[in-house]
Amino acid sequence: MSVELMVWDEPVPISRDQARATYLAVKRTEPGGGPVPNVAKELPGEITLYPGHVLVTMDLDTMDEVSAQVFTVARAHGMVCYDPQRDLVHNVAPLGVYEGMQLHTGDGMIVHDPDLGLVHDVLGTMSAQNPFVALVNFGRHFIQVSPGYELEYKEGTLVRTTVEELAEVRQAFHEYATGERGFLNRHTWSQ
Repeated sequence: MSVELMVWDEPVPISRDQARATYLAVKRTEPGGGPVPNVAKELPGEITLYPGHVLVTMDLDTMDEVSAQVFTVARAHGMVCYDPQRDLVHNVAPLGVYEGMQLHTGDGMIVHDPDLGLVHDVLGTMSAQNPFVALVNFGRHFIQVSPGYELEYKEGTLVRTTVEELAEVRQAFHEYATGERGFLNRHTWSQ
């Protein structure tokens, strides 16, 4: 079985719905046409060129490793990357304040310097197949959540709390990624 990612240029960040629509429209066209863009020469996996778009196909066994490489190359070229399996779009911006921050998911996705829209969308994918989401600044601090909305935060000491709604989780992750710590004051934390 194989999986796909699609990479292309967008002048501004786009939504998952826009990325999905673009991916589906491009897939209905015939491959080929035009010169090979520089980004295609750097991408791992099997490459199929469409006008203005590059489709990367990989096997399921190497999906996590190859996807991480594709996300990195696309970002370096200022391009959007759409993951149709997870229905997630990786935009170039806006980013959090911590250079080198990593997004980890329980289904194996690792993204370096994730955009804030991706973090927001990934939090909605928690399930038995994706049992946690974490933002990590290695050696400094992290925030993570598991189903049931148990939040954990560590900066020296690990503390945890449970929140009622996904909106609260998303707000805490956004604040963490942007260097704010309002979430620490809004909740009661235990060790």
